[in-house]
Amino acid sequence: MFKKIVLLLLLIFAGVYLYNASWLSSQPLSGKPRFIAHRGVHQTYHRNELTNQTCTAERIDTPSHSYLENTIASMKAAFEAGADIVELDVHPTADNKLAVFHDWTLDCRTNGLGITRSHSLAKLKALDIGYGYTADGGKTYPLRGTGIGALPELEEVFRALPGKKFLINFKEKELRSAELLQEKLSKHPEWKKQIWGVYGAAAPTWSIADSTEEIVGFDKRQTKACLKTYVALGWSGYVPHDCRDTVIGVPSNYTWAVWGWPHKFQQRLKEYGSEVIASGPFKSQGAGGGIDTTEQLAAVPDNFDGYIWTNKIEVLTPYIQHQTTK
Repeated sequence: MFKKIVLLLLLIFAGVYLYNASWLSSQPLSGKPRFIAHRGVHQTYHRNELTNQTCTAERIDTPSHSYLENTIASMKAAFEAGADIVELDVHPTADNKLAVFHDWTLDCRTNGLGITRSHSLAKLKALDIGYGYTADGGKTYPLRGTGIGALPELEEVFRALPGKKFLINFKEKELRSAELLQEKLSKHPEWKKQIWGVYGAAAPTWSIADSTEEIVGFDKRQTKACLKTYVALGWSGYVPHDCRDTVIGVPSNYTWAVWGWPHKFQQRLKEYGSEVIASGPFKSQGAGGGIDTTEQLAAVPDNFDGYIWTNKIEVLTPYIQHQTTK
């Protein structure tokens, strides 16, 4: 009897394994990954003991280029480096514009002070957004003076880069950002094709995603709920509701827990209208990183044809160029 039970358990385990084996996916294994450049080509920083209050401009890596995040120049450079999509951040301004800028306050990166949304676009454009960057603890500020007038309004981005795709991160929780974006899209419906997706603060994200069929939305709560339920039940092939019609990011240090990673998982989500982003490791302190080195990129499974999130698109350019020539 004991041997029969063991044999039965082995057969069950084997069945579950084969049912979830990525290499048995019916999805064609000839795809190529697409790349999302986080904030364009920008100054990166170390993530040790990173919190929501950390001024990341004060801990940048030694600069290897002069690009500043969320500027049109950095976005152009990212597309030239091989990005398929550029992620950017938006805040509403006091005069009802959408400023492309990351931080809630101006104190860290700029020579200004106060909450970003409390200023007019003209006031924001007058600031030096490269003012606060230092790689040596404040001894030198190599990018000061380079960011005056470089902060763009969202319309400027669409006009400067027609036909390019963007992922918009809503930084403010209020609905005003969504309302301002909706006004722009009603006047310029052609811009809808340039917005690959929206994410970030829940209220504006879902306002846009629910009212605009062409634009997908996702947020942190939904992603966590999707992966938590899928890890528990995905062995059966079940795709949770939170995983459907959205975008799901999977950190590299959690792929071992995702049933059928990557091809079977991706096949299941695609059947429910979802896309998959492969990102760098998620850390308990601070946000997850990107796939930023050739070593990290080499760890992505062969023929992965989802999206790859990176902070250093310029470092991955040789790989991207090699893929396009195959």
